[in-house]
Amino acid sequence: QVQLVESGGGLVQAGGSLRLSCAGSGLTFSSVTMGWFRQAPGKERQFVAAIAWSSSFTSYADSVKGRFTISRDSAKNTLYLQMNSLKPEDTAVYYCAARPGPVTTTRDDYAYWGQGTQVTVSS
Repeated sequence: QVQLVESGGGLVQAGGSLRLSCAGSGLTFSSVTMGWFRQAPGKERQFVAAIAWSSSFTSYADSVKGRFTISRDSAKNTLYLQMNSLKPEDTAVYYCAARPGPVTTTRDDYAYWGQGTQVTVSS
């Protein structure tokens, strides 16, 4: 049974930083693509970032490029999202996701999802 559990969300002021973590179990972590998505109230879940199984390739949404960094530690079965220079528009529930294929930005391509962690950025 695949489980993805996010942590690290919270309330931060604009310009601040947070690091999200996603602990995985029940899957061969080192062989799957991992991604982060986010969903703001009243909006669809949107792609944020993804990283290939080998960590050799990453992809970011334009809105977070240069501010967010995705990384993974396969030895610890953990995915990270370092978020710097946070803006109020980054406020959302952040979800980690996994798929047994190459990096994509399409939500429906990801088979496994965590329960989400709330990030709130105050102005």
